[in-house]
Parts: sequence; structure tokens; C-alpha cells
Amino acid sequence: MMARHYGMDWLRIGAFALLILYHIGMVFVPWDFHVKTAEPNAWVELPLLLTNPWRLTLLFVVSGYASRALFAKSAGVRGFLANRNIRLLVPLAFGVTVIVPPQTWVELTTQHGYTGGFGWFWLHDYFSFTPLDGVPMPDWNHLWFVGYLWAYTLGLAALMLVPGANRLQALFDHLFHSRRALLLPLAFLFVTQYLLFQRVADTQDLIDDPLAHLQYFPAFLFGFGLAGSPAVMRGLARHWKLSAAIAVISYATLAVLTWAAIASAQLAIGDASLSWDNLTRLSRIARVVDVWAAIAALIGIAERFLNRDSAWRTTLAEAVFPFYIIHQTIIVLVEYWLLPLHLDPAAEFAILVPATIGGCCAFYLVGRRIDWLRPLIGLKRAGRAYTAPRHDRHEELDAGDPRWRGGDRARPDLA
Repeated sequence: MMARHYGMDWLRIGAFALLILYHIGMVFVPWDFHVKTAEPNAWVELPLLLTNPWRLTLLFVVSGYASRALFAKSAGVRGFLANRNIRLLVPLAFGVTVIVPPQTWVELTTQHGYTGGFGWFWLHDYFSFTPLDGVPMPDWNHLWFVGYLWAYTLGLAALMLVPGANRLQALFDHLFHSRRALLLPLAFLFVTQYLLFQRVADTQDLIDDPLAHLQYFPAFLFGFGLAGSPAVMRGLARHWKLSAAIAVISYATLAVLTWAAIASAQLAIGDASLSWDNLTRLSRIARVVDVWAAIAALIGIAERFLNRDSAWRTTLAEAVFPFYIIHQTIIVLVEYWLLPLHLDPAAEFAILVPATIGGCCAFYLVGRRIDWLRPLIGLKRAGRAYTAPRHDRHEELDAGDPRWRGGDRARPDLA
């Protein structure tokens, strides 16, 4: 069994919160998204670039860390995989079938002239397995992360079955001792994502996304190893200021180049419009360096300052995965309903943020109380009448560890 690291819990909660805010921001920039405000503004790229380079890689690091805790509670590799299959594939299937279709319908309606209603679309077009006007159907949209996470879990399980795998932790501790936890991943990303290959953007195609796997799977494995290495964690905490300084310089460089590009109307930098042919070399380097410098700084900060419990940590940790499953559909639908009102983008943003948070809360609060819904939103079935967790900071509870009347406690899952 592993001791709980509250700082990594808070980092995971914060990482998904930033992801939700980022996807709200996607409505207002010229980058490709399922629904857009009437007049996207390129200047919104500047705040989005603050997290754009590293947000997804961080999610895989914290997911790898959480996987180590889940493996420690499982009955070997087989038990670990059985748990992961249910807790990832069930909500993924539910999401692709029910949660994602409204996003695809809104995209077709607002950007491709689709005239059918949602009911007709869902019953006749969505499951056609034929792209409609270039839009794939069915699709997993933002839930691609869950599919990738499941695939990486299979890779991790295969690695743990290799003879002598128990010695890999000692190798990890040696490789990433002290500053090497910052410098070696930086060097790896620089070589693989800049020198050898020029990565543009994720394809979100599990089979045809090799450069993304080359970044995300090692990040996932790093998180798994980090969970078993207090020494590496202490090293990241010791050098968090150095990591943060490098991250700030990298972001400032990228932001200045982006500002100059927008001002001159000669260059577009973004998730979909990114083109290596029209980026400066310095901009490419800044993006790659920012990825790991920011992550190393955040992990160091989590170890140094956030490793303490709070009354709401248990509930927030449990709510993260349901929030992730539903958030983008809420964003897309709310913006679709706002478009006919012709509001100012600032007013749209002021409505989108609370509407998304409120919708996510409702989805989680209702889903966790209906036992048959719990697996569909990424929670373990309680089996008995559900009682909300007590917020007692003096009581040690597993993250996402709800209680119910008359029984043991359900174990958490950290997607």
C-alpha cells in the first residue's frame, strides 16, 4: 500500500480544472473547435498558450502516478487490468454513444450547414461509420484521452510482466536523481519532438499518432515511477524554482513571438493551425522546453506546498473524472444556445464559465447517487444506498472514496 500524496491529488484536480477552462477558451480563438463565437479573437491565444504546450502531458503524468496507487490496491496485474478495463472502457463507450453526439451535431449544424435535428442525426447519421462533410462519425472527441490512457495501461501491464521488472524502480531512481528529473526529460523531448521529428499536433487517432505516443506514454510511465520514488519527488521539489524559471522564460518567448505574429498577421500558432513551415526555430524550441519545465515545476510545488489534506479534497478528487466526461458537451451546447443572442464575447464567457461548472456539478451529483449510473460516469458501483462523503479533515479517506450505509468503502479511481 502507498501513502497518499495530497499534493498530487491537488495537482490532478487543478490539471483537469485548467483543461475545462482551456476548452472554454477554445470557443473564442480562431483554432478549430466544435463551436465558435461569432467573432473569434486571435489575442485569446496568448492566455491559452500558457497551458497549451504542457496541459495534456501533465494529465498523463498524474494519471500514471494514480495508476501506481491503484496497482498497489489490486490483486496483481490481472486484477489491475480488470479494474482499468471496467473503469475506463465503460465510460468511454457511454461517452462515445451518448455524451459526444451533441458536440458532433452542433459542429455539423453551425459549421457545415447540416439541417437535420439532433434526434434524426443520432438515429440515422451518427452511427453510420462514414464521415459527413469530413467530420468522422462516430467519434470520441475529447474522450480520446481515455482511450489513450487505456492503451498506455495495457503497455504498462505488459511491462510489469517482463522478468526483472521489479528492478526498474531502482533504475528510475538512479536516472532521475536530483536535477536529472528536470534535465533528462527535457533532453528526451528536445531530441524526439524537435531534432528528430517536427511534431505539429495530435491526430487523436490511436493507431496513427506516433509522435503523441512518443511524448505521452513516457510521461505516463514517469508518473508511475515517480509514485514509487520519494527521492525523485524530493529532487523535483528542491529544484522547482529552476524549473519554474525555465518555464516562465519559455512561455514569455512563445508569447512574444505569437504577439508579433498576430500583430503582423503573418503567422498563426494554435492546436490546429500550427505549421512547422511558418514557425520560427526559437518558437519550436520554446514550446518543447516549456512542456517539461512547467510540469517539473508544478510537481515540485505540489510536493513542497500542497501535500496537505482539506475537507473538500475527497469529493473534488472523486468528481474530476465525471467533470471531464461531460464538460465539453456542456460548453458546446451552451455556446450553441448563446449564438442566436448575438452577445458580446465577454458576456458569452461570463455565462459559459458558471454554466459549465454548474452543469458538471449536476452531472456528478446526480450520477453518483444512482448506482447503475456510477460506472457510466467513471465511478465504482456502491451496491447500496449512497451517502455523500463526510468532510472530516482528521479522517483518512481514499480520494474518491464514497461511503454508503451498512457496508465497506468503495475504492477510488483516478482516471
